Amino acid sequence: MDPDAIEFGVDTALNITVDQNGDDIPGDQVVRNTIEEGVLADSVGIDTFNVAEHYRAGFMDSAGAVVLSAIGARTKRIQLGTAVTVLSTQDPVRVFTEFSTLDAISNGRAQITLGRGSLTDSFPLFGLDLADYEELFDEKLDLFMKLVRDQPVTWSGKFRSALHEQSVYPPLVPGHLPTWVGVGGSPQSVIRAARYGLPVVFAIIGGDPMRFAPLIDLHKRALEQFGHGPQPVGMHAHGYVGETDQEAVETQIPFSMKMWASDDRRPAPSRAWFDHEIEAGSLFVGSAETVAAKIARSVRDLGLGRFQLVYSVGGTPHERKMETLERYGRDVIPMVRDMLRADVDASATRVG
Repeated sequence: MDPDAIEFGVDTALNITVDQNGDDIPGDQVVRNTIEEGVLADSVGIDTFNVAEHYRAGFMDSAGAVVLSAIGARTKRIQLGTAVTVLSTQDPVRVFTEFSTLDAISNGRAQITLGRGSLTDSFPLFGLDLADYEELFDEKLDLFMKLVRDQPVTWSGKFRSALHEQSVYPPLVPGHLPTWVGVGGSPQSVIRAARYGLPVVFAIIGGDPMRFAPLIDLHKRALEQFGHGPQPVGMHAHGYVGETDQEAVETQIPFSMKMWASDDRRPAPSRAWFDHEIEAGSLFVGSAETVAAKIARSVRDLGLGRFQLVYSVGGTPHERKMETLERYGRDVIPMVRDMLRADVDASATRVG
């Protein structure tokens, strides 16, 4: 493991946040604030800035490529991608053109994470049948990867018209769009990604991250079976970096609890659950030292090539988000790299 080659990113869902009085701010201001957050992430050394995709109240991230393009026009270094693009309910040609345009604006810094989505709001919104959930993603992933890798494209499928020797513009700046597959825990999704020779990023939002080790091993074995070389594995997890452990918990947990309580997919978790997740699970909440140590353990134990911190959970105010981005970029990431270098040096000493 090369500590300097590991990427450390941040993810955001453009949640409606609150002002200093605790009142919700307008959605348009959330979008503008997120652009400022992306610009700050670039300046403090964060490697990737990724926007999620939702179609329900409380989230302003339904057009991630537009937000990323605004950030790309004001930054020089940071990679710009998604923390998942729900390809099942989008047209792959349109997605390609959006991200090839982002690639042009950012001078080759576009990337994308594709997934089926854990929420299904976009299916009725775009007139699609949930009964086609699996088939839609399979077909659209196949077309998208041909657009990325094999233009001009000749292709046919069930859900859209065929293409014959079709090129799509603008072209990608570097000739390739880094493409990941987002996985929530499905072995079938892991195998699908491996079939295309793609890296995966696991959305880990509860429990010990080590429970994903068998899926990471499955990804490695499936890549070999499909004749592909090794691909990196990433982890996406919620967190918040405060000045102290206590300040981080007091700031973030009320917003996290409120957000989870509004999620109709599962029972609202207790405060004891949050405390356990911070101590031994997949919540990365605490001081820079505490968060760095926990990230380093996850990267080392799972063999990660990327870690993505969901820094904007629930209604956390914009000013607090900016503070956590500062600490993550300036303090946490260098600490993690130092910890991993120490691990490498210790291992080399033992071998020697």
